[in-house]
Amino acid sequence: MAQLQTGRPGAIIALALFVVAGAIQAQQTGGQLTTPAAAPSDPPAGKPASGDPPAVRPAPGTPANDEDQVDKRILGVLPNYRTAPKSAESKPLTTAQKFNIAFKDSFDWPVYLVSAGFAGLYQVENQNPEFGQGVKGYAHRYATSYGDQTIGNMMTEAIMPTLFREDPRYFRQGEGGVWHRAFYAASRVMVTRTDAGGQRFNFSEWLGNGATAAIGNLYYPQERGLGDVWQRTYTQIATDAFSQELKEFWPDIKRHLKRGDNSGADGATDRRP
Repeated sequence: MAQLQTGRPGAIIALALFVVAGAIQAQQTGGQLTTPAAAPSDPPAGKPASGDPPAVRPAPGTPANDEDQVDKRILGVLPNYRTAPKSAESKPLTTAQKFNIAFKDSFDWPVYLVSAGFAGLYQVENQNPEFGQGVKGYAHRYATSYGDQTIGNMMTEAIMPTLFREDPRYFRQGEGGVWHRAFYAASRVMVTRTDAGGQRFNFSEWLGNGATAAIGNLYYPQERGLGDVWQRTYTQIATDAFSQELKEFWPDIKRHLKRGDNSGADGATDRRP
């Protein structure tokens, strides 16, 4: 996810709470978030229901329902290549697979649009005033925003997970109460799954973002102090926590929005003059 170099973790926390509030609203108005609509039972073998086509069973390895499928675009824009169901096979990723995830998250086309949007925000707020304004200042902010994102992805999703033998994927809970799932999502910046299938402190997240913040000293000439490096580190960790809230609840919110659209369409036919 794009770096939020605003220096305001409180804003990131507010965004995370907004996502959780949306999930709670979806639960209150649409029933349990984690229970997909029940599929009609198959008729007995050799006795298809009258007027219905024969049931077509999915091929082996095909996801059984929407819960098993990972949406590669959160909000239709943000790349989402490292999310997996919690029940996913614990077979460790190879080094090539880890780098493939990082490359997809870094070079997918929406990333350039998101970086452009953040660069515009930084321009309006006049962050890093030494960059100046105008086209030159915007180009500088765009380059640093995209650089932060790309370096961060490679560090936390490929390089550090390979060195520490950790799994860079986010394993979505997908069940349980909203607050339980929100806590689980946020806690993944502290806890991660290892290649061996166990759990431990997330070295990749903290050391990867710390290394990214230190590398930032090369292109943030006025922000090279220890405090500046720490601020960039914890801001990115807070951003990743918010990103994981999106990964956890986006399928529920998306399903709720679709259900609302369908009910609205049905209700339109019942209106009377």
